[in-house]
Parts: sequence; structure tokens; C-alpha cells
Amino acid sequence: MRVAVYGRLLESSNAPYIQRLFDELHQRDMEVVVYRSFLPHLENKVNLPPTVGEFKHHNDLKDEVDFLLSLGGDGTLLDTVPLIRDSNIPVMGVNLGRLGFLSSVGKDVIPEAVQALQEESYQTDTKDLVHVSANHPLFGNANFGLNEFSIHKRDIASMVVIHASLDGQYLNSYWCDGLIIATPTGSTAYSLSCGGPVIVPNAKNFVITPVAPHHLNVRPVVVPDSSVIELELEGHQDSFLCALDSRSEVIDSSYTLTIKKESFSLQLVRLNETDFLSTLRNKLLWGFDKRNK
Repeated sequence: MRVAVYGRLLESSNAPYIQRLFDELHQRDMEVVVYRSFLPHLENKVNLPPTVGEFKHHNDLKDEVDFLLSLGGDGTLLDTVPLIRDSNIPVMGVNLGRLGFLSSVGKDVIPEAVQALQEESYQTDTKDLVHVSANHPLFGNANFGLNEFSIHKRDIASMVVIHASLDGQYLNSYWCDGLIIATPTGSTAYSLSCGGPVIVPNAKNFVITPVAPHHLNVRPVVVPDSSVIELELEGHQDSFLCALDSRSEVIDSSYTLTIKKESFSLQLVRLNETDFLSTLRNKLLWGFDKRNK
């Protein structure tokens, strides 16, 4: 079995857990490759097995590894999506951050998690992705994301107007600070903080959530993920910020944006003891009430 390890940074307090991870992988004769930019952060903190290799981009992973381990928080896991692409490599998120909604494997159960990978005693959740295209180049060849696509004004002076259509029919002109188009996975992220609803993972929907709309009667709307959403931009300024998960680019009003469901998906590994509803209650305190036992 060949395992890829991805991370951004490593705090000293987490070094013992990562050491345990590499020890477990080595003891179980798993071949390991580490993201090249992450290796310097492991130096002098973790004793790596001598057989550890490295990888640099997605071409090094496809058809070469069986799993990818993401070490960090949810933002770190989002970084792995352009690395995985359409390879169908399952991703397991080991939470070294705070919330860990997507990175659901706790650092205190690393030995059990490695054992589950070896014995195939885990579950995989299929996560749909959002695809973004435009009439000008945008996000290169990684124009897809797990959580959401969003468009924002770039300054604090004035709002923007975003003209939205759905399957060729006019939907609305949003006078707002921005607009979010989130997948079911992203419905518990940025969209939720802007008043959007929670969507269960297998609902096959997008949610369109305005950011600070200047109307009392504009609310988030849920649409089928078979829909094609088109956006045109208007504003006093001539540049806007668009983001796809943790990646962003600056565009202008000449861009016409098309958002739809991506043709491939992400396989997210979880241990059998966890599921979406329990994570929703435990991590986001959904439905928390002292009267509930």
C-alpha cells in the first residue's frame, strides 16, 4: 500500500502525533510519499523513515498512491482537491486544527485510523464538486472546488450588482457585497455563516447565498445541482474578487461566469464511528439544547 501525506505547517505541539503517524505507517510496511513543500516543516521535529519519498504535483499521484492523508484543518484538506482531481484517490483528513468538520479523524486516534486503512474497515463519502468556467481564463486547469465558488467586491466603498440566471432564465439581480454558490459540503461553511441552510450530503443541490444583500426580501435559494448558473457583474469599481475554496483571482466586469456540477467527485474517508449528523451536532452544536439527553 502506498500513502501520500500532505500538509502546510507543523506546530511543535502536534509533532508527537505526526511522529506516531509515520511510525504506524512504517510498522505496517506502507510506502509513504510526502508533499515536497511540507518536508522542511518536518525537519528537526519528526524522524522520518529512510524510505520516505516525495511528490510535487498531481501527476505524481494518479495511479501511484492508494490514499492521501491531509494533516491539518479543513482548509488544508481543501488544498488537496486540486492534487486529487479526477484520480479518485480517497482522502483522509487528520484534524490538527480547531473545528475539523471535513478533517474528521482526531489526532488521538491515528493508530486506529492507519489500521482502518490497512484493513479497509472505513467508509467513503462521495463529495460532489462545483465547476467554474468563464469567457476568459480563470483558475487554470484546476477550476473546481469542494466547498463553494464566491464572488465579492474588492473594497469597502460600494456594493456590487450580480445578475444571475438559472438554466438560461433570469433569476435575480443581487445588490450585495458578494454571492456564494455552495455544494452540500460547503453549505456548512461560508454559506452557513451568511445565513444559508444546511444541506445533507446526498441532496444533489447547490445553494445560492447572497453576502450582505441590500434587500430585506432576498434570501438564499436551493437549486438542483443539474442546473447551470450564469453570473454577470456590475459595479462602480472595475475589479472583483472571486474565490474557489481557498484559491482566489481578481477579475473585471467583462467576465461572464458559468457554474455547474463537476463531472467527477472526491472520495472522503471517515471512520465507521462518525457520520454527517453526529458531526453536525458535535462540531457545530446543531440542535444543542440542555433538555436533550
